[in-house]
Amino acid sequence: MRHRQIRVLAATTAAAVVSAVLSAFTAAAATPVTLYASPTGSGSACSQSAPCSLDGAQSAVRALNPAGSGADVTVNLLDGTYRPSSTWKFTADDSGSSGHPVIWKAAPGAHPVISGATQITGWTQTGTAGIWSAPVPNGSASRQLYVDGHQAPIAQASPKDLGFTGSWSGSATGYDISNDSTAVSWFAGLTPAQVAGVEFDYPGGNGPWTESRCRVASYADGKLTMAQPCWNNVTNRSSFNPRSGELPSMKPNTMPAAVTNTQALLRPGQWYLDSSANTLYYQPLAGQRMTALDIELPRLEALVQGAGTLAAPLHDLTFQGLQFSYATWNDPSTSVGFADVQSNLRMTGTTPDQGLCLWSDPAGSCPWGALAQPLANVAFTAADNITLTGNRFSELGGAGLSVRYGSHNTLVRGNEFTDIASTGILLGCTADPNPTNPNPATDPDTPEAIKQGCTPDASAVSGDTIGTNEILTGTTVSDNTIHHVGTEYRSAPGIILLFSQGTTITHNTLYDLPYTGISAGVIQGHVDQADSSQNAININQDNTISYNVLHDYMSVLEDGGAVYVEGHQAQYYDASGNPTSYDKADPTQTLAHGLQVTGNVAYNGGHTNQTFYSDAGSEWIHWKGNAAFSAGEHATGGCNPTGHIWTTGNYFNADIDVVGCNPGTVDLHASDNTVIFANPRPNDIPSALLSKAGVTSGTAVPAGAAASGSFYISPASSTNQVLIAGEGFGATTQVFAGATQVSADGVQLLSSHFLIATLPAGTTADQVWVLNRVNDTDPAISHSGFSVSGNRGFGDHGDDVHYAAADDSTATYNFTGTSIQVYGEQNTDQGTIGITIDGGTQQVVNTTPADGTRHSNVPVHTATGLGSGSHTVTVTKLSGQTSTLDGFGTP
Repeated sequence: MRHRQIRVLAATTAAAVVSAVLSAFTAAAATPVTLYASPTGSGSACSQSAPCSLDGAQSAVRALNPAGSGADVTVNLLDGTYRPSSTWKFTADDSGSSGHPVIWKAAPGAHPVISGATQITGWTQTGTAGIWSAPVPNGSASRQLYVDGHQAPIAQASPKDLGFTGSWSGSATGYDISNDSTAVSWFAGLTPAQVAGVEFDYPGGNGPWTESRCRVASYADGKLTMAQPCWNNVTNRSSFNPRSGELPSMKPNTMPAAVTNTQALLRPGQWYLDSSANTLYYQPLAGQRMTALDIELPRLEALVQGAGTLAAPLHDLTFQGLQFSYATWNDPSTSVGFADVQSNLRMTGTTPDQGLCLWSDPAGSCPWGALAQPLANVAFTAADNITLTGNRFSELGGAGLSVRYGSHNTLVRGNEFTDIASTGILLGCTADPNPTNPNPATDPDTPEAIKQGCTPDASAVSGDTIGTNEILTGTTVSDNTIHHVGTEYRSAPGIILLFSQGTTITHNTLYDLPYTGISAGVIQGHVDQADSSQNAININQDNTISYNVLHDYMSVLEDGGAVYVEGHQAQYYDASGNPTSYDKADPTQTLAHGLQVTGNVAYNGGHTNQTFYSDAGSEWIHWKGNAAFSAGEHATGGCNPTGHIWTTGNYFNADIDVVGCNPGTVDLHASDNTVIFANPRPNDIPSALLSKAGVTSGTAVPAGAAASGSFYISPASSTNQVLIAGEGFGATTQVFAGATQVSADGVQLLSSHFLIATLPAGTTADQVWVLNRVNDTDPAISHSGFSVSGNRGFGDHGDDVHYAAADDSTATYNFTGTSIQVYGEQNTDQGTIGITIDGGTQQVVNTTPADGTRHSNVPVHTATGLGSGSHTVTVTKLSGQTSTLDGFGTP
């Protein structure tokens, strides 16, 4: 699919827009106003027939002054790909008013994409090795490339694949590889500029929960000099005391798991960008045709930025039904690299004790909470009453979304976050654990440190007075689907919650994660434990993590869980509910303000230690009414928690309160917990608990957001029932036992995540499989040349099909899963269709029936063994009088 470039308004045209809008609407400022934008928009009308550009529509909104007039202003974005030339920025001037937000939304039936990429064309074959090249704009730089909507791996190979022997010795500056003749020959064959582009990848290098990356600086005489400060921050971290958990240095002689980013490494499906020559290289997979591929090279890092000040916040703004895609994050490509510490927080400073300074040995001078956070491609600071609903955050090179620095009452509801290099959602900031700091002379979270560390432009907020107004409050993250994140920085949780008050993370679904599902308070507890509980206080309180479904997490790294917690989670209250000191805290009142983790369901925990993990310095947590099976070695516990932890009313198959590292942990309470099987059957877990967890029925999650199919099928109960857990269950979900379909009245749908099926006599649980059907009329399917025919009476799914008479008509569907079935009709007037998955080799399928009889609602093609994550299937009419499509199924 070709994408059109957005045309940016000149200053004179923008002024004309302002003048026209003022003339048209000033007299009736409070009248609801609807404006329109399109990727090719221009002029000043901002109407459906004559839409503006994005810049033009934004100028028109400002001219209306909705913050002052109280007008209801909606901007409909028409279909297509918008390519702003720079970050799409929102300031206080773009605000609505209380109860009257400015709404930026998809026009009815449209799927607008806000893209930070350049579409690359002009490909020519280079040499005879199957490599193609294309010119790119001057100054292009990106760590990601997207081919047909999916991230392609950068040029890379393992040392073993390159024939390196591994006899490398390490030092404070890098490696001596003189004893590895193959490696010496390989590096000697690169130019100095090519050497300086090579990056090494170290999964588990700084602990099994990390994956650090560092660039090579130079090669000479058998020695590799590594880029600084990355190498020092990876291999020479300070020790500190007291400590409640290791943040280890990597041994300097550790071999990288992968060598990346030079043209000599190119393999099929990989790419390399030569920025000095403004040339992009790509080696297509078998069956890919370069002229048919949509290749997107990100050029923007900050895609959308909403930033006010504490005195004049951005406020009352809604984004609805948009897609935010194709942005990158280039800082890890510099000498700073990605010196991973935990949960995608990294060291970037020139001293090795960044983030640990006040308790390091010897003591340092930098903030103990100053670990660098990943850049978020969509970010809001000093923003109030922002709503993001029904959007898709995908194909992004940093984190998907961040909210921090004095933002209040943000609603993130019903969105999809997928194919993201870092974490899905990042809430809070590492630099502001205690913005009400009473003693800035001794505590490092000073106003200046907060402004530098928590905003995109410290100079823009230089006039802000920092106090309780800087605390992130009232954030709600609900009914979102978060999957396939951490694609590059694999220590990324689905959601990170740092320092905040009144945050609610509820009814979300998180899966296909390389590390932890949800992290709260990460890294800030490593200097706290039971006998030193007040070294690192913070402002956390009244936060809730509830009714989420978390599964298939911890698939790559180790030492994490479904929900992972560190540090203080409550302020202290006396028996009357008044703030008090730690030594006078009333347990009941203080726990009521602590972290409530309730009603969550976790399963398929991968390399999980503790499912619900209270780690370093954790205190004031209530694990209540959760369920977990096959979810981790232990249900609850951790290393060196401070204590004050309650575990009540849960359904766990593993043991609880397994506390390692420090037997001094205090005040643990466990009661009314039920032991279940690791493979629970129906009724082992209350149906009411399963029904309530996960995305709420009817929430406007973007079409195709959830994977279809099952991730867990229980053994059969005594009544021959099975519990099935998965994604995308609904009224059209079909359950089979072998070739026998379970009748509709034998399927009890608990939610889109859980169902109970009663198997037919003579069948067993190991024969069960689930089919989720997507009808041909589903809006997630894009049709070109196909028309709909309904009420046919032939037994079609939904009693309708899409049909095409012209060859080369297509139907395209994006899905998540490891297999796909294409449904249609077999009839004598039909011929062949072509089916392509992710731009691969086209499979030709004959839909003419051998017996000369019409067959409706049949799977005409099944593709299995696809990789985990998102995929695209395209069905093309090749021959015959007609072709039909009756939708798709994902077993």
